[in-house]
Amino acid sequence: MTKPLDPDMFDPVCPSDLTPIRFGDKWAGMIIRCLEDGPRRFSELRIPLRGVTAKVLTGSLRALERDGLIRRTVCAGPERRVDYELTPLGRSLLEPMAAACEWAEQHWDELLDAREASSLDRTG
Repeated sequence: MTKPLDPDMFDPVCPSDLTPIRFGDKWAGMIIRCLEDGPRRFSELRIPLRGVTAKVLTGSLRALERDGLIRRTVCAGPERRVDYELTPLGRSLLEPMAAACEWAEQHWDELLDAREASSLDRTG
C-alpha cells in the first residue's frame, strides 16, 4: 500500500508556483509529483491539491493521459475504483522536474524580487 499523500506537500508559497518553468498546465507538475510513489485515486489527489476544482483536476488528468504521461485504470468490482499512475514516459519527467525545482530554490530571492518589482511597475 502506498503511503498517504501529505496534505501540505505543496506550500502555498512553494517555488513550484514561482518557477517560470512549467510542465504542462498549472497543476500538471504537482499531479506528477503526487504520483511519484505509485498509483493514486482522484480523492487522494484532492488532498494536497485542495486549491484545484474537481473539474480542473479532471481536465489536467485527461491532458496528462492524452500526452502519455499517466495511465488511468478502472478497476471493476463491487466498489468501482479508478487509479492514476505514471507511465514510463511520465516517470522520465521526474528528474528534469527535480532539476527545475532545485533551480527555483537557488534563485528564490531573485524570482521574488522580480515578481515584486513587476507588481510595483503595474501599480505605480
